Amino acid sequence: MLHSEDERVAEDHILGSGFTAHRLLETAGDCPVTGPAVWWAGPLNAEKLAARSVGLVCSALNDLAAASPWLATATPDIAAAFASSAHLRIAGQKPQGFARYSGFYRTADGWIRTHANYPHHERSLHSALGTSSGIDIADAVASLCAHDAQERIIAAGGIAAQVRSRQQWLSSAEGQAAGSGHWAQFRMRPTGSAPVWKFDPRAAMPLRGLKVLDLTRVIAGPTATRTLAALGAQVLRVDGPLLPELPWQYVDTGFGKRSTLLDLKNATGQARIHELLQDADAVLLGYRPGALAKAGLGRNELALRYPQLVVAELGAWGFEGPWAQRCGFDSIVQAATGISEAYRGNGPSPGALPVQALDHATGYGIAAAVIALVRARSVQGRTGSVRFSLARTAHALFAFDAPQRPAQFDGGVRLKRVESTFGSLEYVPPPFSMAGQALDYPGPPAPYGEDEPVWN
Repeated sequence: MLHSEDERVAEDHILGSGFTAHRLLETAGDCPVTGPAVWWAGPLNAEKLAARSVGLVCSALNDLAAASPWLATATPDIAAAFASSAHLRIAGQKPQGFARYSGFYRTADGWIRTHANYPHHERSLHSALGTSSGIDIADAVASLCAHDAQERIIAAGGIAAQVRSRQQWLSSAEGQAAGSGHWAQFRMRPTGSAPVWKFDPRAAMPLRGLKVLDLTRVIAGPTATRTLAALGAQVLRVDGPLLPELPWQYVDTGFGKRSTLLDLKNATGQARIHELLQDADAVLLGYRPGALAKAGLGRNELALRYPQLVVAELGAWGFEGPWAQRCGFDSIVQAATGISEAYRGNGPSPGALPVQALDHATGYGIAAAVIALVRARSVQGRTGSVRFSLARTAHALFAFDAPQRPAQFDGGVRLKRVESTFGSLEYVPPPFSMAGQALDYPGPPAPYGEDEPVWN
């Protein structure tokens, strides 16, 4: 990453005004967003976080096009997109959302929040607390200190975080590490040769032909690749065969992509992923930092082996510090960083953002960064990598001024319908318009894991 002021200015020039600066979420930016500035209730300005991140995609894409603006967005569409899973209907059914054992629990000295949507995390939670025989989790943690409960669950392979105030988080070693650096942390390098893909102003979709390999799960990374797919990129999602994605979550973020399964722990799977990388323009890595290094998918290894490849990395807690290797989810990051405490209100228990705003904002930021890096590759002969973390996005959220009140959004949501192998889908389309026409995804989610690991 570049550090000095002069280097940062130079890097901003390379990336273009579409990414304005590393500090876009903390400073005013020229984002083509229309509509009211407030549509959710709450003490933090989640609306500005949402609008800036989506507007950043517009700016980056319009810079790539270098012509009349291709994309615009409006706040009602942004509000709906950030709540896409709440509006999704699969064969008429609403997704479950948070599972039974995902939530807040009172401890002897405070609160913890758990995440047990995935079966393996639920099993680890029960194993850590000895509750698999029918003992209630609330009873099991009531006599524990919050920090002890957190560490016991983490040590067993589960997911939990102590609910902390903002000051408690900032005073901790993990909080200081996670909040350091810019929101988007770039590292630039020369490509060494002409890129295979270039923007074609004659194409119906601006990213048509761009090959994107998606090694992400849950919401943030898949939201980024769902956005790139909506803009014409060819996206291939790769999952492992042993820990399948939650079906409804895959559907919500799977529009416009293909899906394949590869075991990256064996030689065959590693060979196939590197065959795909030879022709890929970008790869998104959303697993715990270092988890894919043995497969040759570390940032440094990829830069050496594929000099033209754009690499985007996502972690829950950042890439340095005592929590860098920990898994995490939006709700867990909210609990640890002070958001849940800020949303406590007058009730006895902690609260939460109205949507998974850290995930979605980070996802749109990743999509914008990939577009900016692709542009830099075409225009300047330089590309590179970028890193995001949910904890750093939380830090950006706290940096905003307080939201205006009262809310001005009437709650109307634009929905689309499509038939799929999962049944009839009712869903929120992308929060973008192109030349005055509302954008849609190129197709429904593909059957999970059934595509061949090849580019079309």
